[in-house]
Amino acid sequence: MEKKRVNLKRKKKTKFEEYLEWDMNRSGVVSGEVDLELERKLAKKLNVKKGKLGDLDDGLNLLFDDMDFDDIINDGNSEAPMEITEFCSLKRKVKKKKVLDEAEKEELEDETEKKHKKRKQGMLEKKGEDEVMGNLSKEEAGVGAPPSDGNVTYVAPHLRPSVGKESEEHSQIRRRVRGLLNKLSESNVESITEEISTIFRSVGRSIGCQIIGEEVLTSCSGGPRGNEQYAAVFAAFIAGMVCLVGIDFSAKLIASLAKSFEDEYLKEDGLSLRNLTLLLSYLCIFGVCSSDLIYDFLFGLSKRLTELDVSTILTLLQCCGMKLRSDDPAAMKDFIINVQNRVNESKSLSGHIQDGQQKKYNKRMEFMLETICDIKNNKKRLKEDPAHHTRLKKWLQKLRVGDVLLRGLKWSKLLDPHKKGQWWISGDITSTTDNAEEVATTIDKEVLEAQKLLKLAATQRMNTDTRRAIFCIIMSGEDYIDAFEKITRLDLPGKQDREIMRVLVECCLQEKVFNKYYTVLASRLCSHDKNHKFTLQYCLWDHFKELGSMELIRSMNLARFTAEMLASFSLSPAILKTVDLSDPKLLTPKRIMHFRMLFEAIFEKTNMIIWNVFTRIAIAPELELLRDSLKFFMTQYVASANKSSVRKFEIAKKALGNVAGILM
Repeated sequence: MEKKRVNLKRKKKTKFEEYLEWDMNRSGVVSGEVDLELERKLAKKLNVKKGKLGDLDDGLNLLFDDMDFDDIINDGNSEAPMEITEFCSLKRKVKKKKVLDEAEKEELEDETEKKHKKRKQGMLEKKGEDEVMGNLSKEEAGVGAPPSDGNVTYVAPHLRPSVGKESEEHSQIRRRVRGLLNKLSESNVESITEEISTIFRSVGRSIGCQIIGEEVLTSCSGGPRGNEQYAAVFAAFIAGMVCLVGIDFSAKLIASLAKSFEDEYLKEDGLSLRNLTLLLSYLCIFGVCSSDLIYDFLFGLSKRLTELDVSTILTLLQCCGMKLRSDDPAAMKDFIINVQNRVNESKSLSGHIQDGQQKKYNKRMEFMLETICDIKNNKKRLKEDPAHHTRLKKWLQKLRVGDVLLRGLKWSKLLDPHKKGQWWISGDITSTTDNAEEVATTIDKEVLEAQKLLKLAATQRMNTDTRRAIFCIIMSGEDYIDAFEKITRLDLPGKQDREIMRVLVECCLQEKVFNKYYTVLASRLCSHDKNHKFTLQYCLWDHFKELGSMELIRSMNLARFTAEMLASFSLSPAILKTVDLSDPKLLTPKRIMHFRMLFEAIFEKTNMIIWNVFTRIAIAPELELLRDSLKFFMTQYVASANKSSVRKFEIAKKALGNVAGILM
């Protein structure tokens, strides 16, 4: 029991206490080997490696290294015990080995520290580049980059894409668009257009126009020699995109095309010029841009008439020459005269050109003149056969490509670097003249006209900004197409678009003499959007209720307006179902006069139109009362009062009984 207690006590003692006990009792001094074993155990417990702590060096090892155990041992004692001598000799050996280990360790630490510093510098360099350049890859910012000087310039987030590369999101969109365009063909152009239009709506309009436009032009100009089919498919894709996303897409793309053409012209790259010319030609054929732009482009080429110009003119005329001739024969005549004069001038200067180039130039020139002669004589070539691209044209007609035609553009306007805002809509007043006084006079006239229109709008009870804007557009339109395009660009929110038809009908009724301009514009609006058709029906019903107190001139204009809308098939005679034309109590003299003028205006049309107008309500069984009332009214008040209308009335009567619904 006593031995066990002693052992327990010994187990409780620390190594330091055992060392003190050894020091106090010299008679029980341990051997040097036991001491070394004790030192190793302490080193293992304290995590000491090669004389130093593993984590942090507290400086004590340096202090102990400077101490000489020989001096300590021999100080005051000439004779040292054998155990101490052996201990010191072992300590010297350990110290020598320790010095060698320290030298190796210092070399290893120097190499490690150099690598650590190098890696740290690379990380700092990478961090500085990332702040400036945005999303750079790790490979570009490599570890072995040169050390940074510490002067890193801050770049705002909205400016970083312009400083560095394209963002990852836009790069993915670009790759996706490029992949779809690579698959583009006549069989899948509809589906790919739908998919790319969805991608376009997922990003900003400017970014979408830029990415898709760049990829289209790269595919067309940067590739091999393109043919007409290739250019036609891409032009159809552009036309479909314009119908789906807006007219600004085509305007920006054609401006980029013009810029690319001029750049390639300076490089004298005939292949790219031909591909871009084919694309421009088919954009005109499919109704994206008007022939005015092509004529302006042709006149610019004919002024220089170099070899590249002759090739470009030849490509244009072969592709869309007959369409240009049919669109504007007078402009084609002026162009032919201009080319002939320029050819005569070039022949007089032909001596300055080398023989080889002269022969090649003369052949191209002769071929161009033959093509112009064929167009002048209305000789169609196989390439301009109307049967070509029928499928693409039918698809674009369904999308109403005629509504997105760019008008009034000039080639110089496309290349103008200072164009701002919606330049494809605002016109080209300032760029067509250099005379400041003439421009000022034009602006003053426009301001005066606008002021007059606003005063007139106030007199016509146009009491809201929306009604005044619609009134000014309708009254200032150059023609019904110009007015239609401006009205559709108003983009009125909510139910404000209902004011369009009401203002239009009011303008028509205020005229002293009936103007068919309003009916053509109304028909175009009805065919563009069914909501305008429904609004017009309700508007006419409201005016029918006011016939008893309506002025004669307004009633006459309303009757002519309604008759024209029925004759153009924009409205059906079913709109008359709200008016009981068979009840004598409701047929006041003013109402009889109004509807008599309406039917007489219809009877002025051809027999085919009369037949088709009344056949539209011959089939529906719910309109039987309307058919009976129309027969009664026309018999009593139209045919009996005007004998010249009897024959027309018989046609209308047969059409109302046309149960089969067969149209003429």
